Parts: sequence; structure tokens; C-alpha cells
Amino acid sequence: MTMELQTEMRTETVKKHYFSDIAVMLGRSMRHITRSLDTIITVTIMPIAMMLLFVYVFGGAIKTGTENYVNYLLPGILLIAIATGISYTALRLFTDKQRGIFERFNSMPIARSTVLWGHVLTSLVSNAISVVIIILVALIMGFRSPAGILSWLAVAGILALFTLALTWVAAIAGLGAKSADGAGAFSYPLVFLPFISSAFVPTDSMPAVVRAFAENQPVTSIVEAIRALLADQPVGNNIWVALAWCLGITIVAYIFAIRAYKRNAA
Repeated sequence: MTMELQTEMRTETVKKHYFSDIAVMLGRSMRHITRSLDTIITVTIMPIAMMLLFVYVFGGAIKTGTENYVNYLLPGILLIAIATGISYTALRLFTDKQRGIFERFNSMPIARSTVLWGHVLTSLVSNAISVVIIILVALIMGFRSPAGILSWLAVAGILALFTLALTWVAAIAGLGAKSADGAGAFSYPLVFLPFISSAFVPTDSMPAVVRAFAENQPVTSIVEAIRALLADQPVGNNIWVALAWCLGITIVAYIFAIRAYKRNAA
């Protein structure tokens, strides 16, 4: 059998079983999550503690123009939870790289990108669980929403896109890191980003330079879109700006993540 024929047969096998390969990689990555549920617990504890602190300690002193501060605060807390959660994706990818897992998979008749998609889809599932837990706690704290099912689905879609975008960024960090600490440390600026946005206070109260940054960074448009949807209010252009940011980051990060993976699997 010639080398060309072997290559052609391998390519046909990869195309035929692409989605089943993704399912296998997803199952592998999800087993890591189920064996260490403390990762989900850790991801939810900090945002919940922050929500408790801001609502019950600082909430009375913060003027947002709303009667229920937890309603105002929740979208930003959800984004912080997602930014915290994706650091574990980077860590798991770094671990696979260190153990030579990529080289092993590269010798098998599977599409290279399915390995990354397994980690990315696991991130979507685990972060969705964290988001649901935080929303349940917010309901206990007094969060209420008049939004209908379509608005909730739109919120879920925005959060999923935001998770997808940051997860591909995490993939780049995990594949390029030199240590486990470095793989997770990249998420710190992402966690801090909501603090310089309208997530906690209106941007009107900020100094001019800070306000200019806050109003033109992705978190503000995402927060404002989610907040309007949950309040059953007109969303305006915020939803399109939010989607543009999420899709743009996803596409760029995906391209660089695939390149980084190919370098590591070579």
C-alpha cells in the first residue's frame, strides 16, 4: 500500500468519524470533571461570595438607579464565574501537553481539532452548571426577572458565546504555558475586567479616562445586553455589539489555538 493511499484512507476515516471523535473526546474530558467536582465548586464559591459581599455589605452605598441591587449585579457575577472557570481548561490542556497526550492522539486516525473541541465543550458544560448554581443562589437572595422564555434563551446564548470565546483564549494560554501556574494565571486580567465596566456601578460615576475604557470594552456591552434581557427591557445595540465581540474573539482565538495545537502535536 503506497503512502499516498494510506494518507487518503486516513483522511476519509477522519472525515467520516469527526463528530463521533468529538463525542469521545468530550466524554474523556468530562470524566476528568466528574472525578474532581471541586473544580466546579471552586469556580462558584468566589462569585457567590462576591455577590453576597456586594449585595449585603456594599449594596446600600452603591447608587444604580434600581431598587434591587442583586438584579443589577447578577450579569457581571456570571461573567466573573465564567472567566474563573475557563482557567481550568487551560490547566487541563497544559497537563495533556506535558504528558505527551497530543502526540499519542496525533498518531491515531482522528482530526486534530477534535481534541481541542473536547476540552472546549467540557468548558461549556461545566460553566453552564456553575451559572445555574449562581442564578439559584441569586433567586434566594431576592433576584427576580419578568423575562420570558425567549429572553432567557437569548441570555443563555450570549453566555455560551462568551464562554466559547474565552475558552479558545484559554486554549492558547494552556498550549503556550511553560508551567501549570502560568496556564491558569492568564485568567486573572479577565476576572478583573468586569470591575472596570458597568457590572457593579454605572459608568457615569467613573473618571473620564476610566469611563471611556469601561464603555468601550466587551464586558460592558455584554452586561448591558444581559441586564436588559433579564429586565424585559429594550436591548438596543448592546446585543449586536456583544455578539460582535464574542464572535470576533472566538474566530481569532480559534485560529491561533489550532496553530498552537499543531505546533505542540508535531
